[in-house]
Amino acid sequence: MTKERDASPTLDGIDRRLLDALQRDCKRSLAELGEAVGLSAPSVLERVRKLEESGLVRGYHAQLDARRLGLDIGAFIGVAMDHPRHIAAFEKHIAAMGEVLECHHMTGRHTLLLKVRTVNTATLHDLIQRLRELPGVAGTETMIVLATQMERTAVPIPAVDEKPTRRRTR
Repeated sequence: MTKERDASPTLDGIDRRLLDALQRDCKRSLAELGEAVGLSAPSVLERVRKLEESGLVRGYHAQLDARRLGLDIGAFIGVAMDHPRHIAAFEKHIAAMGEVLECHHMTGRHTLLLKVRTVNTATLHDLIQRLRELPGVAGTETMIVLATQMERTAVPIPAVDEKPTRRRTR
């Protein structure tokens, strides 16, 4: 594996199986992970540290049920910015808003797409108002989630002989 955080690390089959096992359950012991990938616990620890140092493994998190926590409203908010110079400040503001779970720079009608979670429609309305008051926001479009059939956090891991494809845009 390479030490550079921006470069894609070279992964062998064991690394790939280890990453898959970590995504499925990162609370497994080193011995259990080793059993799953055919290595000793110390070897697993060394590989995990290298994967962390490379930036490929960015953290370990509990996946919570938002609805059971009282956050019943899920929504996506498309944000149109009036000028690109406002994007960095906008992103800084929303980083402090706990309701905003994700922020993606988009092509198309919206400059940014936010994934949010709130307690109810009143708190969603409040969030939208706060977003609209930020400098550079030209408009918003909110789409409320009615039901979620699938929501993944795991990333597909290409097989050893598969190379990630990069499509050229014209």
